[in-house]
Amino acid sequence: MPGSAVFVHHEQSLNYRFHDNHPFHPVRLQLTLDLLTELGALDTAHLIEPRPASEEELRWIHQPTYIEAVKKLSVLSPDPAWISRAEQYGLLDEDTPYFHGMHEATSHVVGGTIAAMEAVLSGASTHALHMAGGLHHALSGKAAGFCIYNDVAVAIAYAQRQYGARVLYVDTDVHHGDGVQWSFYSDPDVCTYSIHETGKYLFPGTGFVQERGEHHGYGACLNIPLQPYTEDGSWMECFEESVRRLVDHYKPDLIVSLHGCDAHALDPLSHMYCSMSIYQEMPAILHELAHTYCEGRWVAVGGGGYDFWRVVPRAWSLLWLEMSQHPLKSSLHQFPGERLPEAWISKWQSQAPVPLPTHWLDDLSHWSDIPRRAEITAKNREMLAVALQDYP
Repeated sequence: MPGSAVFVHHEQSLNYRFHDNHPFHPVRLQLTLDLLTELGALDTAHLIEPRPASEEELRWIHQPTYIEAVKKLSVLSPDPAWISRAEQYGLLDEDTPYFHGMHEATSHVVGGTIAAMEAVLSGASTHALHMAGGLHHALSGKAAGFCIYNDVAVAIAYAQRQYGARVLYVDTDVHHGDGVQWSFYSDPDVCTYSIHETGKYLFPGTGFVQERGEHHGYGACLNIPLQPYTEDGSWMECFEESVRRLVDHYKPDLIVSLHGCDAHALDPLSHMYCSMSIYQEMPAILHELAHTYCEGRWVAVGGGGYDFWRVVPRAWSLLWLEMSQHPLKSSLHQFPGERLPEAWISKWQSQAPVPLPTHWLDDLSHWSDIPRRAEITAKNREMLAVALQDYP
């Protein structure tokens, strides 16, 4: 599958940081960037440094009063009057507490995803990855789930306004992509897809199969909520069948995908039992579909992932290896026991609270069996049949 790929990054995105003990920590990005650099998988020909999003662009999705609140709470010493109002904007809870410089940092995150969209839709590149993006829980007037501005929704609005593009959004984070879904719930030209742990047990408590869009957007929304402790086989069965049927039905101009890697068994914020294998397989399927249906047009962003020492760097690096068609991608298919670079492990092990992985893929021979595997798989298949009933 030929196609050029660009990597969008700005140092300002590393300032998207609530506090040292917050699970959404920018060290995830630094670990991944260092791993890719150690591999020689990033060079200046790949890199784009984006501008920050403008306030006008933010207003395409976010309410002006909310943007004003974010700006006022971004200063070093916010006015007490604004602090007293922070809770109504979701900026005073433990998930998204306001922090100094958050408007500037998040505007650069949004600008990065816009830049990735522009690179692909202008024809400058076939694929684009903005790893710092993926703030999919932010709502029009409220922060939520570690997300302040919804970079993906703003960038999709950019694709519509500047190019009239018909967009398929594919969210593989273990948490439902609610903020993007609600932003386009009535829009037939943006189809939102999310595969995730069921909202019966996990934040944000949405993403059920009956959420299919409304008015003219009915049918342009597909949710695949999976049972807790779903494993690789059932996850991939549900993902591949649903996303292939959806893209064939919807026929988008481009695919925008979000690659949270928190369905991994080691992730502390979910209840799934998947391995690194799904983070190798899902990008490969999306890559193929982009070339089959969209002339290769594919924009990807990061998202969640909270075991940032053992899971995130490997998963996000696998995504870039797929997008850029790096030689290691083919090698991993032939030699799944390939080791991670020793220099990367040596550099970071002294800072890590756990032993770092030594191989790209997980050795499943040491994993415990899930007692209810057959029941979980059967329930996922029943859900899938209901979810796909409108897609021939």
